Amino acid sequence: MSSIRQNKLESVIQEEVASFLLVHSRDLCLGAMVSVTIVRVSPDMSYSKIYLSIFGHKDKEKVLENIQQHASKIKGTLGKRLKNLRKIPSLNFFIDDSIDYAEKIDQLLSKK
Repeated sequence: MSSIRQNKLESVIQEEVASFLLVHSRDLCLGAMVSVTIVRVSPDMSYSKIYLSIFGHKDKEKVLENIQQHASKIKGTLGKRLKNLRKIPSLNFFIDDSIDYAEKIDQLLSKK
């Protein structure tokens, strides 16, 4: 069960990473539209999983790889913005394919 502090940190990280990706979208996202869907932080707040939805690019893995290569830059920006935290959690990015999965199920249901 997530604590209140974890939930607050997750929402702040989600906002900050989303704004960072918006500002640096041309360099990091390779022309794709990227949105941060879910952020999960470990109970000790040293590890975070950031799930991204990637639209408008054929190779989602390439976009994700490019974002992962710039994770230290994103973490540094988070550190400057979140000065009240002693330690910024490590950032691990994953593709959130739940929207694609829901779309596929919707198509299957509409065929019947």
